[in-house]
Amino acid sequence: MPAKGGIGVLIATAVGLGAIIGAGIFVLSGTAIAIAGPYALIAFVIVGVVALLVAAQLAELGSIMPYVKGASYSYVHQAFGSELGFITGILLYFMYASAISVVALGFGSYAANIVGLPESYGIYFAIVAIAGLAVVNLIGIKSATRTDSVLVAVKVAILVIFIVFALWLASSNGIDLKSSFASLPSQRGLGPIFAASVVILFAYSGFQVISTFFSKISGGTSAGAKALLLAVGISMTLYILIAIAMVLLVPASKYTVNADPLAFALQHAGAPSYIFELVDVGALIATASATLAMMLSASRIMYQMSADGLLPMVFRSYNKRRDVAGNAVIVSSVIAVAMLFAGNIYTITAISNFGLLFAYLMSALAVLHFRRIRKTGNFRTPFYPYLSIITIIAILLFIYGMPQEALQIGVFIILLCIVVYYSLRELREKKVVKTRLFK
Repeated sequence: MPAKGGIGVLIATAVGLGAIIGAGIFVLSGTAIAIAGPYALIAFVIVGVVALLVAAQLAELGSIMPYVKGASYSYVHQAFGSELGFITGILLYFMYASAISVVALGFGSYAANIVGLPESYGIYFAIVAIAGLAVVNLIGIKSATRTDSVLVAVKVAILVIFIVFALWLASSNGIDLKSSFASLPSQRGLGPIFAASVVILFAYSGFQVISTFFSKISGGTSAGAKALLLAVGISMTLYILIAIAMVLLVPASKYTVNADPLAFALQHAGAPSYIFELVDVGALIATASATLAMMLSASRIMYQMSADGLLPMVFRSYNKRRDVAGNAVIVSSVIAVAMLFAGNIYTITAISNFGLLFAYLMSALAVLHFRRIRKTGNFRTPFYPYLSIITIIAILLFIYGMPQEALQIGVFIILLCIVVYYSLRELREKKVVKTRLFK
């Protein structure tokens, strides 16, 4: 049923864009080009296509279960039961909780730079941002989504200005395209493209925030599916255009791993100061928008796990009128602030992204499960089962390509979740379920 007076498709799409277009494009784009040179464009396309495939799986699952608030966690819980649901939920929640910290820290760094303070003051701006955005979330989902849509409109406009400026400069200065798109020997081949793809993947993460409020989108589940696919498609287009713009401003062979690649490109091209200021404002807004969307996702996943009895009931506090899980918002904000002081938070985020890939993998498997039992919604993944199988293979390849440390700790977290789950289950004296896999 369509949600009366609910959230429009454009606002839902904007929330998805808010979660996707965060600090990633302002940081990871330069790293990808440094790894693969002009071939990073291929990586942006590959990852964008994989993100569209994942979005299609989530869109189908969302159309089957529009009222659940836990995104991939809820789909896995419904498809495969409490065990895999618990593991997926914990990994996914950890991913979002740490993402709040990292993106908020990015906001703090840009804010400190804009007002002329040392970067060390960034952590204080990050705390203020988390607290302020928590209040926006507590006011209600409509307030959070509308605020996010305004922030998204501004940051997309700034990114478009960056792209247009690069194209104008290229045409007016007669930039040598052959030189701009030249590559180093180390940047050629499938290896660098795959390595760049692993980096870029995480710049696309976050769009499943739309899955947490499918039932609130006006137009029903088909509108929610449309918002999911639009968010990924628009992001993919923007990312590719930004990568082209960066190569037009600075030859691909000259990029190195840089924390602020867009500013590096503008400086190399001799851009006027107002363009630098616009990009800084864009980064500030992008990080605020992404923090807001990540906080929304984390709180709703925590609430749903509690409602399903997999987390303590204290997280079950929920205001139906505002559609907000108050205690979950507060706890998620406190955890995010605590993680600001956890040391190398970027390593924590890289490790937690294992949870995101795991959730994507299990979601694709959940689609196979629901199709097998003939349970479908208004949206169906096209070319089933081929696209679902391709999605699973692609995600496994990305997991294989992750840093070894991330894989080791990711596996450790899964084992820890298994121990915790079965210890609690044993305390509840639940009957053991036995299944014969073969006749």
